[in-house]
Amino acid sequence: MASDSKKIKVTLMKGMVGSTTRQKRNVLSLGLHRIGQSVVLPDTPVYRGMAEAVAHLVRVEEVD
Repeated sequence: MASDSKKIKVTLMKGMVGSTTRQKRNVLSLGLHRIGQSVVLPDTPVYRGMAEAVAHLVRVEEVD
């Protein structure tokens, strides 16, 4: 992995109560467990797609 690779910061903003099983699995696969928790991930289409699938629950920011 090159040091100049882009990264994204994903933060869980809302709880998963009332979400579908698929949405819950996406959030857990992103590494998020608690409201307010953030993780920094590589900016790949896989992680972008997972974040978009639960866009109503998370906030995505680009990190340098």
